[in-house]
Amino acid sequence: MLQLTKQQARRIAVRAQLLTADRPTDLVSMVHDLTLLQIDPTAAIAPNADLVPWSRLGASYEPGQLRHALEVDRTLFEYNALIRPTSDVGLYLAGAAEQPTWERARDWMRKNDGFRRDILELLGERGPLLSRDIPDTATEPWQSTGWSNARNVTKMLDCLIARGEVAISGRVGRQRTWDLPERVYPAGLVVPSVEEAARQKNERRLQSLGIARATGTEVPVEPWIVGLVGEPATVEGTTGEWRVDPAALEAPDFEPRTALLSPFDRLIHNRGRAEELFGFEYTLEMYKPAAQRRWGYFALPILHGDQLVGKLDATADRKASVLRVHAIHEDITFTNKTRKAVEGELASLAKWIGLATIELA
Repeated sequence: MLQLTKQQARRIAVRAQLLTADRPTDLVSMVHDLTLLQIDPTAAIAPNADLVPWSRLGASYEPGQLRHALEVDRTLFEYNALIRPTSDVGLYLAGAAEQPTWERARDWMRKNDGFRRDILELLGERGPLLSRDIPDTATEPWQSTGWSNARNVTKMLDCLIARGEVAISGRVGRQRTWDLPERVYPAGLVVPSVEEAARQKNERRLQSLGIARATGTEVPVEPWIVGLVGEPATVEGTTGEWRVDPAALEAPDFEPRTALLSPFDRLIHNRGRAEELFGFEYTLEMYKPAAQRRWGYFALPILHGDQLVGKLDATADRKASVLRVHAIHEDITFTNKTRKAVEGELASLAKWIGLATIELA
């Protein structure tokens, strides 16, 4: 079994997430290597789906590139609030015919099969369409104690995309447009078996994380665990077994840089792993009352080399063209070199967003 120091483990994780000085140069290949971009509408500074590419590609990235890849080139696709490379479509349609797995939803779909066929016929004739442009012809409403109660169109579309019968064609503002999959996904799509898809997804996930646990807590949308792919390893100061991407062990010398990360960045998204490997404590505090926040509404983790050294509490005031820096929290006391590097990233961030000045509290 491999025995890794914490520094080795951190460097494997940072390199896998494309956060070294050897920056990627292409958006689509970057998403392929990361496996996903999470869609979140919060834009205190910029949306996550734009912040993550900026933190990797730098000033060469423009948000219009993402939309072009999704809606024109079709080299990326949206599924389950995540953006993924189109080369992975088949992995996420494996087992689609068995969806939804929840029996109550399956029963509801059976009772509303005419509604399902109405949607598919309408999209075939007029797609792509916003959900609000699709008539609700359900004979039995969807019943829920939550926000989805009687939202029949939205519920049916969510079931149909899971079954591979519709696809997200693009967006108008924050609203998704829907169409038939043959107009969105590539021709000749190969869909592997459920077992093969699970193996490939675990391998792809481990490549993007570098190091991860085989098993652990189940989380929605995108797991943190990778099963038994990769090589087993231990990391000093931690308990239990890790799995490591074999390619990461043969990587070139580590070339450090400084980066400002989104709160949804995959380097820190698994808070447990961030604490174990980086000693980094972090909570996204935008849902907390202001008086209870330690680091800020949308604090950006600060990466310096192979260490997470602090959090940046800032907001973009686009009306005044100012990046307002409320605080820079130093988890590790900044050296002059660290401080200058962080200031350089701040200047780069403000310029990328198109803000004229930076205001330091």
